Amino acid sequence: MPAVDLNCDLGEGFDDASLLPLVTSANVACGAHAGDAATMVETCRAAVAAGVTIGAHPSYPDRANFGRVHVELDPAALRATLIEQVAALRRAADVAGAEVRYLKPHGALYNRIAQDAAEAAVVAAVAAELGLPLLGPSGSAIAAAALAHGVPFFAEAFADRAYLSDGALAPAERPVPS
Repeated sequence: MPAVDLNCDLGEGFDDASLLPLVTSANVACGAHAGDAATMVETCRAAVAAGVTIGAHPSYPDRANFGRVHVELDPAALRATLIEQVAALRRAADVAGAEVRYLKPHGALYNRIAQDAAEAAVVAAVAAELGLPLLGPSGSAIAAAALAHGVPFFAEAFADRAYLSDGALAPAERPVPS
């Protein structure tokens, strides 16, 4: 990855074509919160054409809420859904002549693993099993879990989101201070 990686969530049913020229990596929805097999292939092909790195963007299985609500899953169920989602994206990337290079959870799962060491450990174990680096917030439970599981970790920040005083992401509807 470049010194500064500008990543964007894609394959979620919005205008990917206008965003691809602006980013260096694409967090591609894996079908649980948005997207499907055809969308994943299309997004991966477009990313390849633009020279953009592809990452898996799995979530809780929650299409109704776009993956923005915590879903209580036992560790085995969380592991299974993450493995299934990344496998689906890997199949799409293979069709597009690309590979999945990292894992960045979406929405409520991303926020949960920033604070919840048990869920973070499941996600880090899956990343280790799949041989994928993780992206997430600095100083978080997922950063610690990645270290504990020997998974490369890349800390990130959101330019378009507000943060709380403890460093956690503010709710998406909260405006970014100007």
